Formats: sequence, C-alpha cells, structure tokens
Amino acid sequence: AYDWVLNRTMPEKAFKSALLSQGSIAPRHRVLDFGCGTGTLTLMAQAAAREAHVMGVDVDERPLSIAQVKAASANSPVSFLKISSGPLPFEDQSFDRVLSCLVFHHLRRDEKVAALAECRRVLRPSGEIHIADWGHPESSLLRAGFFLTQLLDGFETTRDNVLGHLPALLSEAGFFDVIDTAHFPTVFGSLRLLQGKTR
Repeated sequence: AYDWVLNRTMPEKAFKSALLSQGSIAPRHRVLDFGCGTGTLTLMAQAAAREAHVMGVDVDERPLSIAQVKAASANSPVSFLKISSGPLPFEDQSFDRVLSCLVFHHLRRDEKVAALAECRRVLRPSGEIHIADWGHPESSLLRAGFFLTQLLDGFETTRDNVLGHLPALLSEAGFFDVIDTAHFPTVFGSLRLLQGKTR
C-alpha cells in the first residue's frame, strides 16, 4: 500500500532519480540505503551503478521482506539487512555513499542526531550523504499540506523538518559543504534533497 500511495501522490521517480544523480555513484562504490523500506531506492541505485555494492537496511522486517521479493524479481544483487535501533552494525569508514529517503521525519531530535552521527561514522573520507525528506515549506499551501503529514507522522518528529533544521543537524554531525540541492512541491509539503560530504 505504501508503494502504491507514494507512486500516485508524489513525483517518486523524479525525486529519487535526482537523488541518485547528485549521488554520483561510481563502480566499486559501497552504498548504504539507510531506512530502505521496501527497497525502491536501493534497487534504483544498483541499476544505476551495476558494479557498485548496494545494501539497504531497515528496522522493520515487513517492508524488508517486500524489498527482498522485489530484488529477486529483478534479479538484482542488492542485499538487505534488518537492523536494530542504535549503532549501525558496520565498521568505521565502510561506505562511500549513504542514501536516505523519507526516513528522518520519523525520528525524534535525539534519534536524528544519533542516526546522522552513525551515517558520518560509517562513511569513508570524501564520502557523501544524500537525503530526500520534508523541509521548510515554500508557501502557505505547502505548509497546509505538511500539516496533514504531521497529523499522520507526529508533530514532535516532524518539527525539525518543517523548521528547516536538517541542514544544521547535518553540519553538527560533522558533515561539510551541506547544501539544499533541490525542492519538489507535493500535496504533503516541500520535499527537499540535501547533500553533505566527509573529509
């Protein structure tokens, strides 16, 4: 149901393709899709860079089972792993890219901070994080749309998003050259693409 709703109410292909384009995934890159859900972005990343190693992780087993079915149907070499909340089960500097789509607005401020710190820890020098999530609305109409999102997902977890705080949280986590790269107006609010780099 989630895939069906997302595909029909938002420019899913457009913003996920834009996220992958700015990610510039190269052959042999190790890529982590943080909070991969049903694996749509994970599979798109693998298809865009077939020689890369792409892994999706999520705390919810049910969408992961759907992701695995999708991967099998597409004969894709992506891998999926169920994780627990807390530290990621990877060594320091294990990945070249971290991707995340519509995950951080589900997290409280302390959870956002901890998750970004873990993403920073597992990225190699000259690594990059690329995030698609809700941000500060461009208009009163988009703000009204995001109010519906807040009713569904909670006001505490979405507050930093609507106030436009995610770029600052990325900087505080140790990322540099943090930029807001693109904006997609949707019926649920302003979807923004963010990028940060590691040294």
